Amino acid sequence: MSDTKIDFLYLSEADMLEVGVTNMSECVDSMIEMFKLMSDGDYIMGGANQNSHGIMLSFPKTSPFPNMPLDGPDRRFMAMPAYLGGKFDMAGMKWYGSNKANKEKGLPRSILMVMLSDKDTGAPIALMSANLLSAYRTGAIPGVGAKYLAKKDSKVVGIIGPGVMNKTALSSFMCTCPNLDTVKICGRRRVTSDAFAEYVKTNFPQITTIEIVDSMEEAVRGSDIVSVATSGSVGSHTYPFIKEEWIKPGTLFCMPANIKFEEDFILNRARNVADNIKLYEAWSEEIPAPRHEIIGLLAVYYMDLIERGVMDRSQIDDLGDIIAGKTPARKSDDEIILYTVGGMPVEDVAWGTTLYRKAIEKGIGTKLNLWDVPFMA
Repeated sequence: MSDTKIDFLYLSEADMLEVGVTNMSECVDSMIEMFKLMSDGDYIMGGANQNSHGIMLSFPKTSPFPNMPLDGPDRRFMAMPAYLGGKFDMAGMKWYGSNKANKEKGLPRSILMVMLSDKDTGAPIALMSANLLSAYRTGAIPGVGAKYLAKKDSKVVGIIGPGVMNKTALSSFMCTCPNLDTVKICGRRRVTSDAFAEYVKTNFPQITTIEIVDSMEEAVRGSDIVSVATSGSVGSHTYPFIKEEWIKPGTLFCMPANIKFEEDFILNRARNVADNIKLYEAWSEEIPAPRHEIIGLLAVYYMDLIERGVMDRSQIDDLGDIIAGKTPARKSDDEIILYTVGGMPVEDVAWGTTLYRKAIEKGIGTKLNLWDVPFMA
């Protein structure tokens, strides 16, 4: 008779820090390997299309039930399942609840957990705190893009939205673009820009010039890389708008955020790259047009343009294919590249699996027992 005992590893946030969740260089390497596997098709995400971002539980604006949660800023629950093959060979899911009002309680807006599971039996392998895991895997994706798409002599980074997401994005740029020496910071409030400047001074001594600027235009002009990671409301009228005239030849835009550019520029003069074009095609199946009014990511706008018949899918390159050598990387020093980052559960599985295996090697975490023998089998 086979052994029916199931134990799994619990990793708290303190455990995750001990095992190296903030090691951006290793995270970038994991994301590169993940993208290669995605290019080969060795992955599955949710939905019938197998590329869904996840399934979201949204709340009503009003309810006759007194205990029913009501809609509010960033108030939702979401499940994000995936399987990733190759050296990872792991199934998993990120689960999170989000509520902007958490800040009033001293909590982060979102509270996240990742569960890794045996791909055959479904048994739990690890349950881990995932706020830092998610932040670092999100930040690593712009850096991976910069490794392949930024000019090799890139020196100046423009930061639009000096929050947590751009802190980890900058960390990944520092791993993949060794010549960076200047950071320009544009935020809505001076206090957040000042805090970001202090973060740069403390963590990246190789940055010799830090500028706090008053407008997006100043952040864009003269920058080799521009990272846009702003939070915002639904509706394109609220999205940051970048004018073509601000952009110098050769600039790379990394955008894990809502954004707008001129349509003629997108269609005729920019190069368009997505982290996974199938993710946005999945969104186009799940939500009605105009989708960009609901999800402000630029590649969602591409789906609207394709549906209108003014853009062809061939005008969008996939980062995984670029990394795998199936599609050319930067084609010229003057090429302006718009790189959209949407966030995918395969990223959580990749970084989570890497950290879980390190925890096993180092004896970090708490072993929990599900059962020795199941009561019902």
